[in-house]
Amino acid sequence: MDFSKGGYLLFDKPYKWTSFDAVGRIRWALRKKYGHKFKVGHAGTLDPLATGLLIICSGFYTKKIVEFQDMEKEYEGVFTLGAFRPSFDKETEISETFPTAHITDDMIQQATKKFIGEIEQIPPAHSAIKINGKRAYLSAREGEEIEMKPRKVVIKSMEVKRLDEVRISFKVICEKGTYIRSLARDFGQALGSSAYLDSLIRTRIGTYELKDAIKDEDLTEEKFLV
Repeated sequence: MDFSKGGYLLFDKPYKWTSFDAVGRIRWALRKKYGHKFKVGHAGTLDPLATGLLIICSGFYTKKIVEFQDMEKEYEGVFTLGAFRPSFDKETEISETFPTAHITDDMIQQATKKFIGEIEQIPPAHSAIKINGKRAYLSAREGEEIEMKPRKVVIKSMEVKRLDEVRISFKVICEKGTYIRSLARDFGQALGSSAYLDSLIRTRIGTYELKDAIKDEDLTEEKFLV
């Protein structure tokens, strides 16, 4: 496939990059090689503190972005129990702590059953959802009170394993629109505590896997773009 004429690219998004950073990086690489602008977009946002698979489309393939977005997603990562962060991840500082001594391994396994299937979750205020024409995270960072409405999402499977007293590793397969940060918060509440998302990797979108993705350093190799 000649990506410069229209196609898709599996990209391993680095930590702290926005999805738009990744799009801009690839757009720049294409322009540097071919000398003109390219239409480039991504199929499904990854938060800056998440890493992993991002599908980036160019040319006529940007019309297929919705098809990629509709595919199921697979994530792996770690929840940390006993603390609340307003962003539900490490973007914001811990604002409140909760007990964890009562949480047993059996409680952790039983709690996962509450999240399988169609559930309602409230997205984080620190998200890209638009409210009255403004990105929610911009309002949240300015200290504004935001009412985030619940939405229905589907969790197809969820596996968890206790790593230590407060850290739990997980693997989740879900449908579009699911916020893993919200799942972390809700999972902590289901255990009579709180939790935030410590780390997150998107490992699969549909049949496309992270192991087949290229990294940022590959973009400097002649075999690919520049």
